Amino acid sequence: MITIVETPRDAFQGIKQFIPTERKIRIIDLMMKAGFDTVEAGSYVSEKVIPQMADTTQVLRGLDKKNSRSRVMVLVVNKRGAMRAVRQGTQNCHPPAENREQVVVDDLLFPFSTSPTFLKRNLNSTVEKAKATIGELLGICDLYKKRLIVYLSMSFGNPYGDPWDPGIVEEYAGFLHGLGLKVIPLSDILGEVAPATVHDVYSRVTRSFPDVEFGFHLHSMPGHEYELIDAAWQAGVRRFDTVTGGFGGCPMAHDYMVGNLNTFALVDYCEKNGIAHGLDLEVLRQAAREISKTI
Repeated sequence: MITIVETPRDAFQGIKQFIPTERKIRIIDLMMKAGFDTVEAGSYVSEKVIPQMADTTQVLRGLDKKNSRSRVMVLVVNKRGAMRAVRQGTQNCHPPAENREQVVVDDLLFPFSTSPTFLKRNLNSTVEKAKATIGELLGICDLYKKRLIVYLSMSFGNPYGDPWDPGIVEEYAGFLHGLGLKVIPLSDILGEVAPATVHDVYSRVTRSFPDVEFGFHLHSMPGHEYELIDAAWQAGVRRFDTVTGGFGGCPMAHDYMVGNLNTFALVDYCEKNGIAHGLDLEVLRQAAREISKTI
């Protein structure tokens, strides 16, 4: 069984021209209809840094969760953003449109990192400050009955000269595990990882923390995905983040952006290896056509 997390937020933020709110809603509605376990619908970050996410509240209020079992996730980087996220769907929110269920955020996603340099670039934070923020977010999630997911970027290498080895990834995963986190995606956002490294890292952390669901958030050049997916799968990974069409990337990671793992590449891997993915591919193709209109 495989868990697929669709991350249109990651795709949207890599597109310079502002995508109309209604189009975002239409795309994300199709993602939820396609049957993803989780759909990352937006983020509460500085609008000056990521202007594409300025309408996250309007997007969430416009989504139709009726007949969808997908969890809704948003990325947050501080307490203020977390409070905005968890209050979606409460009586303080704008009422839903007729015949549409008010979308309530299920998961908060926080972008942690094994790299102090990247934390500074991405969040203007230090390791200790980021750990403190995670503590604050856990308190909010406990109060509002949400799930906190913390992913670890730079889990497969470090381009900034910071110390890195699989033991450092294990140490950071151990910190999160000690806080009670059970879902920890590991991330390569530069597209420079080797399959052997992927296998080595996952083999180590899954052995040390067998009760954790480790995910794979992969950025890769087209045509290089299969071996990386296979390396993670063979090491026991069953949770993968994707973007339909492979668009997007992290604008804070490098001077250029490498696209996300294309959902269709993961589907291809599943079908070649007899793995049930549970996605409605016709609906997914509709979503892909909508996404192509934003480019």
